Amino acid sequence: MNDLSRRYCLALALAVLAPAGFAQTQATPQVQPDAAALEQRQQAQTQPGNNAPVWREVHSGERNYTSAQGREAGVLIQPQARISGQDKFSTAGEAWRQFRNGQVTFYGGWLVVLVTLALAAWYFAKGPIKLGDKPSGRMVDRFTYVERVAHWSMAISFVVLGVSGLIMLFGKYVLLPIFGYTLFSWIAALGKNLHNFVGPFFIVSTLVFIVIYLRDNLPKASDLNWLVRAWAALARGEHVPAGRFNAGEKGWFWFGVVGLSIVMSVSGVVLLFPNFDQLRTTMQFAWIWHAGAAMLFVAMALFHIYLGTIGMEGAYQAMREGVVDETWARTHHSLWYEEVKSGKGGARGAASGGAVPAGAPHRKQD
Repeated sequence: MNDLSRRYCLALALAVLAPAGFAQTQATPQVQPDAAALEQRQQAQTQPGNNAPVWREVHSGERNYTSAQGREAGVLIQPQARISGQDKFSTAGEAWRQFRNGQVTFYGGWLVVLVTLALAAWYFAKGPIKLGDKPSGRMVDRFTYVERVAHWSMAISFVVLGVSGLIMLFGKYVLLPIFGYTLFSWIAALGKNLHNFVGPFFIVSTLVFIVIYLRDNLPKASDLNWLVRAWAALARGEHVPAGRFNAGEKGWFWFGVVGLSIVMSVSGVVLLFPNFDQLRTTMQFAWIWHAGAAMLFVAMALFHIYLGTIGMEGAYQAMREGVVDETWARTHHSLWYEEVKSGKGGARGAASGGAVPAGAPHRKQD
């Protein structure tokens, strides 16, 4: 084959193959990596094992790809936020942890401890509030069976929630050094499950309690006089006229049972059911409200429990058996006692027909 023939074959091959190569180049364009990928590739070559670019992107809080779909599923770590009380920034999760341990746990824990110590000191210094006169032996119906069931349902569920919540909040500081990891893990797991399952029962029982006791906790003009003389009634045992519930009990009802219970219940539902796709910040704020209200509720409940048991003579009998001695009723709730004796319409309670030894079983007459 001469030169002319070879040149002719080469030109024919180029004419046939060039369009196909051009079409293939057009069909599969070269994808240029972005700046972050280039930086990561260069970083891997110059500094093997240094993943700083990856973690800078993670800490930025930008959304990335994940197979699990959700409002924040693609965000591995929350973006930065200022740490409470400090002139520095960290991730929002770390800022919340700092606030949880440095503010809520610290001040809430000391609040419960100081209230407990104050009540113990008060009891050993003053003793329980006693009756001015001897018990008469004549009993007065104070709480019906339904009222007592509503009270004890709410009270027992609250105690379970309070104890389990304190274990979860302070257990690693107080119980873990004493019991060790194995036993404490069982206690913590039990407390968590009790808290989760008893919580809804507490919400329902509290609603029932509010409905039953609402009427007798409405403010009255006589409550102002009791508030003015509250210190004399509690510290010196002076007789201050009051209705079925005094102003202190009404304050506990409205601020504690109604107000704080609503805050704890709403925030507790947010924490208990994260499947409603709440944001992390929503859960964090809900925890702060829940724990803050709970610590205040526990501190107030300690005072209420103290007066209802060892702090006031004859008070526990009222909620245990539903009756109180006539002298107790006349001393602590004279306005209500007079309504009961006179048979005034709408008065809750009734005077028993005959004398009954104090502490003896008593059956309410329907």
